[in-house]
Amino acid sequence: MGLKKLYAYVVRSYLGPLVLTFFISLFIILLQFLWKYIDDLVGKGLEATVILRLIFYASTTFVPMALPLAILLSSLMTFGNLGEHYELVAMKASGISVWKIMRPLVILSLFISALAFVFSNNVLPVANLKFQSLLYDIRQQKLAFNINEGMFYNGIENYIIRVGRKDKDGRTIYDVKIYDHTNRMGNIKVTTAQKGYMELSPDQRHVIFTLFDGYNYTDVISTRTYRDNRPFERTTFEQQRLKFDLSEFDLTRTDEVLFKNHYGMLNTRQLTIFIDSLNNNFENRNERYIQNFYSRFQFLSTLDTVSQTELVPIPKKYQKKQLSSAATDTIPDSLQTYELQYPLLNNFQVADQFNIIENALTVVRSNRNNITDNRKSLVSLAENIRKHEIAWHKKHSLSIACLILFFIGAPLGAIVRKGGLGLPVVMAVILFVIYHILSITGEKMAIVGDLKTFEGVWLSSIVLLPLGLFLTFKSTTDAALLDAESWQKFLKRVIHRLHKKANTV
Repeated sequence: MGLKKLYAYVVRSYLGPLVLTFFISLFIILLQFLWKYIDDLVGKGLEATVILRLIFYASTTFVPMALPLAILLSSLMTFGNLGEHYELVAMKASGISVWKIMRPLVILSLFISALAFVFSNNVLPVANLKFQSLLYDIRQQKLAFNINEGMFYNGIENYIIRVGRKDKDGRTIYDVKIYDHTNRMGNIKVTTAQKGYMELSPDQRHVIFTLFDGYNYTDVISTRTYRDNRPFERTTFEQQRLKFDLSEFDLTRTDEVLFKNHYGMLNTRQLTIFIDSLNNNFENRNERYIQNFYSRFQFLSTLDTVSQTELVPIPKKYQKKQLSSAATDTIPDSLQTYELQYPLLNNFQVADQFNIIENALTVVRSNRNNITDNRKSLVSLAENIRKHEIAWHKKHSLSIACLILFFIGAPLGAIVRKGGLGLPVVMAVILFVIYHILSITGEKMAIVGDLKTFEGVWLSSIVLLPLGLFLTFKSTTDAALLDAESWQKFLKRVIHRLHKKANTV
């Protein structure tokens, strides 16, 4: 019964920091996202519900980054607090080992890791789809209707509006000029007014200009001589109302089907199908290119590659005389004094030999470009396959990363015996930065093909797993890993042995 209460106490001590650090990490990452896309969000008249949906979807996609950091930090804080308040010492004195103390949290970490895989495989693809499609639509959205004084406003399609001055009420405007470009023929229709009112319709879908004491100018382009005479019509008005449609300022949603085939929006089963299809497509494309290439050059299989081309001097009396003027213009002077001795060309005149070689060079250059273009295409296909494979591995790597970071944080907290938000936060951030850098570097190297996809995605786990095992072993054996006195003794022994060895020599 006592052991169950101890387990419950340890779990409660762990869950509090875990939830707190998770939401703090998520909030910090979300702030970074908002700072990055602030220019795409501000000034577009977006509704609060749209912003909240974007923040919710973005927060969901940031879980794979926030969860490992929260596990690392909370496990380090929990065991650091237990060690700092001598609760860990009391448990050890009662005959309870560190490994037994960690047992309920290990089970909890396994459960969290399983949930992380389910989240990464089922929830994250949907959240990515919603987030990316909504963010795309917001970034394509026009800025909200806002006319500033003394500036030409072109936000309304086919119209340019200039307001000389606005009253403080934001409704009364002066010195108004409106250029109508609906005919796509330049400034042939212009409306000017000394004063007016600008207001939105009750449904917020139109802006209405009520203008006073103005003119309408229209260039007459129906006559033959209008380019020379420049005739125009001018009409005056005491009051005129113009209505402009603002429906284009509404947020237009793109069909999410357009984003569904991206590797970030697929689960493991779909990724497996896509990877098989992409591999088959790559192999078929490669085989088809090889067959087409050799079908154009069947003579390559019978070509005598032992024979070599040799430059032999041409007698001076035959130099340039045997070549046509057109041929000599394309042959360098350094080659015009030599003839090409090659078995296949011996039956041709010198000028014809150079023409044949020039044509051959043209064919070679063309095929070199063809090879380069196909190589780029195949490299792009291979890179796309690797991206899908990386996405498949990342579905599993999140769960393993959570376990490894727990086995680093918990024993490290038991060793340093410092809780709170001081030293544990610093150590956790340093370790997480190392983990994140290794993850990003491994993925980048896997995408370009410098590492295999498995090695690239699992690089951080492969590097940090020995550290977790080492720290767990040291904490369960009560090793004084960070004790200054033990390190001093160790260094003294090393220096003494080195000094003794030096005197022996």
